[in-house]
Amino acid sequence: MIEELLGDAETKMDHAVEHVQGEFATVRTGRANPAILHRVVVEYYGTQTPLQQLASFSVPEPRLLVIQPYDKSSIGEIEKALQTSELGLNPSNDGTIIRLAFPPLTEERRIELTKVVRHMAEEGRIAIRNVRRHIKDDLEALEGDVSDDDIHRAEDRLQEVTDRHTARIDELLERKEQELLEV
Repeated sequence: MIEELLGDAETKMDHAVEHVQGEFATVRTGRANPAILHRVVVEYYGTQTPLQQLASFSVPEPRLLVIQPYDKSSIGEIEKALQTSELGLNPSNDGTIIRLAFPPLTEERRIELTKVVRHMAEEGRIAIRNVRRHIKDDLEALEGDVSDDDIHRAEDRLQEVTDRHTARIDELLERKEQELLEV
């Protein structure tokens, strides 16, 4: 029973780290990265459709992202969705493809994005601590069925798993901050 709870904690904490990593990928660093488009949703024939289902992406230059719609008639809707998104980029369309030029980030914007990334990391740490708290409650509920020593050892192992996952988020944060502050 204890092993199942610890395995469950490991899995949930892994998901929290993966989520933070995915969130970091959506933050613009001044270089073209198709991952920032994962949140863009386009109204396509009356349905909200993720952009990656409507187009392919390529990065011909470090600061240029090219979007090629599968259906040429959807180019206007894709362009409108890009303009209304919080990306802060101006798409240009030549009738067949859409180009997104990434301007260099200002120092002010870099600092602002660093704060956003730190907030995302803190949300990930909170998620990990919540998992730890729930599993710890489940372990304490086993009192009487399992010896106190086994519960104490399991709590120590749970803390080790928590520390390891928190350290992974800190590593991801450090890498992302370096990427953002790189000129």
